[in-house]
Amino acid sequence: MSWKDYNGLVIGMVRTGILGYGGGPSVIPLIRYEAVTRYKWVSDDEFGEILAIANALPGPIATKMAAYLGYKTKGVLGAIVSVLAHILPTSIAIIALLGSMYALRESKIVAGMVAAVRPVIFVMLGMMAYEFAKKAWKGLGTTFAALFGVLAFVLLQLLDIHPGIVIAVFLGYGVFHLDVVKRFKSKRDSDKGVS
Repeated sequence: MSWKDYNGLVIGMVRTGILGYGGGPSVIPLIRYEAVTRYKWVSDDEFGEILAIANALPGPIATKMAAYLGYKTKGVLGAIVSVLAHILPTSIAIIALLGSMYALRESKIVAGMVAAVRPVIFVMLGMMAYEFAKKAWKGLGTTFAALFGVLAFVLLQLLDIHPGIVIAVFLGYGVFHLDVVKRFKSKRDSDKGVS
């Protein structure tokens, strides 16, 4: 195995690390594009599962995703290369530009640039959320998808429960989901037969 075998992994992770302005939430759609669409390291469904697990674990989500994708494609060395490719370019850039950023912090041009990027991040996250919601609607059915959407909103926004706990609860439920759906459908069919 030569370093050429790692080219796609390095290019994909460098691209997500450099273009992922705004932290983890803005990087996720970029990583999804590289992993699912461009290089096809994982399927869309598997990416959703990886994202759920990565959200439940402590630490920066983009680094966890990079480590998993590197490990899946090239093993332990792939995980190391993937994480380094993801974080090293931006780390070097931050160190090199720290003095300039401090000097330009009051600049209206810099403030305008930051303000211009925020809507793009919002749209990217919205598109990803829509695609995941569509898959949930299709996979769970309208009743369960709507119920889980409302339940997630209540737990996260109204009760202010930590997202990791909510994700762990939903992952735990996912283990039993198929059995629950079968029971629900058989009960519904038996109720229709009785009436």
